[in-house]
Amino acid sequence: MINNVVLVGRMTRDAELRYTPSNQAVATFTLAVNRNFKNQNGERDADFINVVIWRQQAENLANWAKKGTLLGVTGRIQTRNYENQQGQRVYVTEVVADNFQILESRATREGASTGGYNPSPANPQPTSQAQTPNFARDDNPFGNANPIEISDDDLPF
Repeated sequence: MINNVVLVGRMTRDAELRYTPSNQAVATFTLAVNRNFKNQNGERDADFINVVIWRQQAENLANWAKKGTLLGVTGRIQTRNYENQQGQRVYVTEVVADNFQILESRATREGASTGGYNPSPANPQPTSQAQTPNFARDDNPFGNANPIEISDDDLPF
């Protein structure tokens, strides 16, 4: 059986770090993952996926990744259920992360958190170029490159 998950998204809030009675660290957070297609309004929707990470990885995540951080997460899907205080059965589906990777530099993260604002007296205006890198737009990532001409004879199949 295979149960592997790979996600790339942004943290919607700081991770909530707690410890079990046996002193095991556990962090929970939500990852916003954009969908690959646009809705009827031409906007990308996102899925908000609950993630749990344990032990040293949980402490590392809580110390280094904050709200808005772009993360790569690998793990597995887990389902569980419990009975709440009103006696109702609650079903939970979440990703149990084995590993995570911060996918942007500290400078990029800190620049994004200030909205590209440069507080120096010489440049008190927000720097819009820093806010919107070229690759974040819906433009062709290869620019206006000419398409490659390939004949059927060039293909190996």
